[in-house]
Amino acid sequence: MTIINRLRAWARKGKKPASPQADEEDALISFQEQLLAMSNLPRFFKLVWETSPVLTLLNVLLRALRGVLPFLILYVAKLLIDEIVLLHGITGPRHLEHLWLLIGAEMLLVVISDASGRLVIHYADTLNDLFATRNSVMLMEHAAQLDLVQFEDSTLYDKLDRARNQTQGRTALLGHVLHQLQDISTMIFLVSGLVTYNAWLLVLLVLAVIPTFIAESYFNRKSYSLITNWTPQARELQYLCWVASTHETAKEIKIFDLSDFLVGRYKTLAYQYYNESRVLSGKRALWSSFFAVLSTLAYYAAFVYIAQQTAYGVQSIGSLTFIAGTFRHLKGIIEEVVERYIYISRGALYLKNFYDFLAITPTIRSNPLPLPFPQPIQEGFVFENVGFRYKDASRWAIRNLSFTLRAGERLALVGENGAGKTTVVKLLARLYEPTEGRILLDGHDLSCYDAQALRREIGVIFQDFVKYQMSFSDNIGVGNVWEKDNKAWVTQSARQSLADTVVDRLPNGYEQMLGRQFASGVELSGGEWQKVALGRAYMRDAQLVILDEPTAALDPHSEYEVFLRFASLTEGKMSILISHRFSTVRMADRILLLENGCIKELGSHQELLEQNGTYAYLFNLQAQGYQ
Repeated sequence: MTIINRLRAWARKGKKPASPQADEEDALISFQEQLLAMSNLPRFFKLVWETSPVLTLLNVLLRALRGVLPFLILYVAKLLIDEIVLLHGITGPRHLEHLWLLIGAEMLLVVISDASGRLVIHYADTLNDLFATRNSVMLMEHAAQLDLVQFEDSTLYDKLDRARNQTQGRTALLGHVLHQLQDISTMIFLVSGLVTYNAWLLVLLVLAVIPTFIAESYFNRKSYSLITNWTPQARELQYLCWVASTHETAKEIKIFDLSDFLVGRYKTLAYQYYNESRVLSGKRALWSSFFAVLSTLAYYAAFVYIAQQTAYGVQSIGSLTFIAGTFRHLKGIIEEVVERYIYISRGALYLKNFYDFLAITPTIRSNPLPLPFPQPIQEGFVFENVGFRYKDASRWAIRNLSFTLRAGERLALVGENGAGKTTVVKLLARLYEPTEGRILLDGHDLSCYDAQALRREIGVIFQDFVKYQMSFSDNIGVGNVWEKDNKAWVTQSARQSLADTVVDRLPNGYEQMLGRQFASGVELSGGEWQKVALGRAYMRDAQLVILDEPTAALDPHSEYEVFLRFASLTEGKMSILISHRFSTVRMADRILLLENGCIKELGSHQELLEQNGTYAYLFNLQAQGYQ
């Protein structure tokens, strides 16, 4: 497995140290923390049970059956050997019925063991697949509930990345837990049989295993700490790998000759991790080998004792076989149980990452008793001294905004990049919550309405719109998923946005896959993608239509047509237009000029020209460029 895959699969929760070589005492989690992490398992079992009670029960019952089978097979083998030895010593007629019965019993047990083993694999794999699917669905559903501002925080990405990349680890944890239950039940039966013959052999066995347990526990905690401290670097490695090998960046990689730079940066980080991991792995291998030798010596010490007792006639040959087999089997099982405990405790530690992500709650909540959304909107939106500042940011994105977007009004937002234009749109759609001030709709605070009901009445296309690697029809239909399969509606929206001129040249028409990520996909130009995205906005019969830099990639002729259609389609509706092209925003009823997050000027195109302020200066400056 490559380093990047290991880091992606093992990225775990933790504080980022000043460097990966953090102080050992700070990085190494305590044994108490490891034990405390086991408290995550009950919630895990509950989640597994809720995934499929039937499959969970079948797995447990089959594991319990397989837990008792090794003891029964060993004991029947002991009886079989003793029976053979007994028959071998008889000089007269021999009655073999009991022998055939024992052979049949052992054969039946072996058949049951083989069959149950295959059933365990089948039902375990089925439960694992179902559980992995449910994990992924839970993460997707929970992520969908979180706020946009939370996704703009790198801390959330760390938590989401850890939780998402450990889905496979949680299914492996399920297999380890089930197998552990099976081995523990086997141990109970084998220990009972061993104690019957000689209890001190069990003490010898346990003493041989304890050092292995302590060593493995220590190195498990070291391994967890190493991966935890490398979480930010793991994300950077993942990013570098993506940047260096995707068609979206291929042009710049070649033009700027960035390949060596990216590969070099990747190798530097990857080899740093490799060196730390290699040292830890070497120490683990050395100590594991040492304790494995001790364990082997303990086994043969016990075997010598049992063989001596058999030689003196204290035990039968069948008992020798049973005790030696039980001891060897117990030794192997205990070592597996100890090693599996390490994986389970590690998995329990990683479960915290999953539950930590699920514990994140959105800050924007819908009113449990919302007001009915106005149909239609009567007065419009009112910003009252609204300010917004990102978490931990030193400056305000917007501040002291007070204006009205009237019902049926067409408003344009203009200003330099970073002036706060898109932030205003996100506040209107309650993607953000004001840090100060409030926004009213028809006289009531936006928080009085259901957030989803509000967003359903807003059709918006952002300048950084998504290029869905889906069919042409789906790319437009997602603008109104409730009508996604309404072909007439999709076709009408495509026509309104001029996207119908794009679909005419596609081999499969509306069913054509767009993008290059999947087979038979067709890549569109920037302007063509923009027309498709505009169609998405028109899919929603919304009371407020927002176009955020909608024509940046369009040629002048297409841009002119788009705005003519926009003016026609939004007649009588509220609309917001964000653009740097002053020749297009002049169609708005009023224009709001933002500067450093504050209102600089507000009025109609003619009024702002007459003021001869910043808007007039910028308009005339831009107009000169076309003369």
